[in-house]
Amino acid sequence: MADLILHHYSTSPFAEKVRLILGYKKLAWKSVIIPMIMPKPDVVALTGGYRKTPILQIGADIYCDTALICDVLEHLQPEPSLYPEPSKGMGRTLAQWADTTLFWTAMAYNFQPPGVAQVFAGAPPEAAKAFAEDRQAMRQGAPRMPAADATAAYKSYLRRMSDMLDDWPFLLGTLPSIADFAAYHPLWFTRTRTPAMADVLDATPAVLVWMDRMAGIGHAQFEKFSAADAIAVASGATPAALSSDVFQDEHGIPLGSQVTIKSENFGLEPTQGELVAATRMHYTLRRTDERAGTVHVHFPRIGYVLKKAEA
Repeated sequence: MADLILHHYSTSPFAEKVRLILGYKKLAWKSVIIPMIMPKPDVVALTGGYRKTPILQIGADIYCDTALICDVLEHLQPEPSLYPEPSKGMGRTLAQWADTTLFWTAMAYNFQPPGVAQVFAGAPPEAAKAFAEDRQAMRQGAPRMPAADATAAYKSYLRRMSDMLDDWPFLLGTLPSIADFAAYHPLWFTRTRTPAMADVLDATPAVLVWMDRMAGIGHAQFEKFSAADAIAVASGATPAALSSDVFQDEHGIPLGSQVTIKSENFGLEPTQGELVAATRMHYTLRRTDERAGTVHVHFPRIGYVLKKAEA
């Protein structure tokens, strides 16, 4: 198997989700540290526009969005499973809630003034301003949840999670599932990056015990790797053969068309390329970059918008 190369930065919550899954599956990986904010020229060389964190690279195949990355890692290493039966569907559904509703609620709570001060402690004043402007651009003007509302909602969500842990060590049973990894990372940010805000967790001690259990999984074995080396890997590789899944056409756009794909609600930078796969679960675009060569960039269907490229 080709090396797993994770492009991430240490404080990214979604990257922590994937790092823990790599640990759970005991998969060795290479670590490429990327900038928190734009510009990200090395990332864009691989993705063609997508800039959210993390991305997973395997040779000349680039996987965007942690929902798809989780499926890829499950395929590579089926055991232990992220989707144990009989709660596979529930796990996916709860994970989607955690990656969206819970995540944005937690971030609105975390980024109150005491939390912001800790995130940017020791950084020059312009760093916080640049970060805020970058994330505002990713939201394209959509407002963040007011802090008071976020606080009330976060407390409610934590109580609901605590109820789920009354009889089991993990959210859906005796084993971790995708739901645990998705629900953990927003809380991890509260606890580790904005500890001034972490007293919100104290009212749910069962959640704290569960967090300790999740943190104990670790990140498996990894080594540092440079962005230049990762791009060289892509340039020297050939994308993997596409699966034989049936083309599922929901748009009236045939394979071979030039299309754009972008997130439906955050990080709206489009990626353009040739549509070479559209399965039940994901899209694949073929594109060529002068540095990375010919790559396949993969996106999940859920959460992404496919359009025919303008001529």
